[in-house]
Amino acid sequence: MKQIKVNQYDAFSRKPHKGNPAGVVFKADSLTDHEMQLIATKAKFSETAFILPSSSAELHIRYFTPGQEVDLCGHATIASLYALYTNNMLSKKLTIETKAGILPIKIEDNDQVLITMNQAKPSFHPFNGSKDELASALGITVHDFSSDLPIVYGSTGSWTLIVPLKSLTACQKIQPLSERFPQLLTDFPRASIHPFCFETVHKDAHMHGRHFSSPYSGIVEDPVTGTASGVMGAYYATYVHDSAFSSMNLLVEQGLEIEKDGLVYVKVENSRDLCISIAGEAVYAETKTILI
Repeated sequence: MKQIKVNQYDAFSRKPHKGNPAGVVFKADSLTDHEMQLIATKAKFSETAFILPSSSAELHIRYFTPGQEVDLCGHATIASLYALYTNNMLSKKLTIETKAGILPIKIEDNDQVLITMNQAKPSFHPFNGSKDELASALGITVHDFSSDLPIVYGSTGSWTLIVPLKSLTACQKIQPLSERFPQLLTDFPRASIHPFCFETVHKDAHMHGRHFSSPYSGIVEDPVTGTASGVMGAYYATYVHDSAFSSMNLLVEQGLEIEKDGLVYVKVENSRDLCISIAGEAVYAETKTILI
């Protein structure tokens, strides 16, 4: 039996046990795929990141939910890089290998340690399913959907269904029936659902989001989601901001409904071929030992 230390770092917050918790396992190259999945299942974080050596980047990160491996996870990346940097294991500029590709990373260390990660090239795909069934699966009505903006699948490394809503009230009252998601999301049955609105709690925020995970992941709601916030930035540039721009900076809030208040900085560059990066802070919370 092995004893594995899983370090909890909370991303997109300076306060322990706020933001989005992720498990971080250092020096995971001795672990098998099965062992990584078992550790993630026992740790019960929305994602646990495993740090591995890489022949094509400074390091390789793999991400496991309690139910499956995923290609990329924004908050677990922020948490992992903060953990490595504050333990003197990283430089301020590097690249990481993920299943979504090789991604550049920048670390700023002024009065705060801010981790910036580029995301994969944005992709969108139309949602051709039933809006009535989608609303029912979220515990709202079709009248809560924005009448001016499309519901689409979006990805900057992981597919999610972007669902624009009319109001903060509509966002707050969602009660998801996640087991229905695969039958609704026929083009991407393992995708998550990410409702958002432009009404916010924090006065500096531009958008308010929630993230409901695929039932295959083993969790229901992800507190603060880096990859989906990146998709929100790409969505904003594509469907909301219809004029030319060189770059824009957005602030996304998430997690307030489940007492996990977090903020994600999103930068969108080059309006012809969108380049998306997200940035956030993190904080150490605790370490647990998992037996496998």
